[in-house]
Amino acid sequence: MARVCQVTGKRPLSGNNVSKANNKTRRKFYPNLQKKRFYIPEEDRWITLKLTTSALRTINKRGLAAVLKEMKEKGISY
Repeated sequence: MARVCQVTGKRPLSGNNVSKANNKTRRKFYPNLQKKRFYIPEEDRWITLKLTTSALRTINKRGLAAVLKEMKEKGISY
């Protein structure tokens, strides 16, 4: 599976390693992904999501049901 957040859609970014001599080589900046299990009481089941830590904070703030509803509207399966 790709290194993409299922909620926010964040992906790896590319940039440069810059040395003290100002030599530049390409590198990647990866999102801080975590695998997290959530229990959905309405469906009486567990789901596993691959999330960034910022998406975890969004779920804590808005609630799991609201985030899953928004994912369904975008057509993202979980």
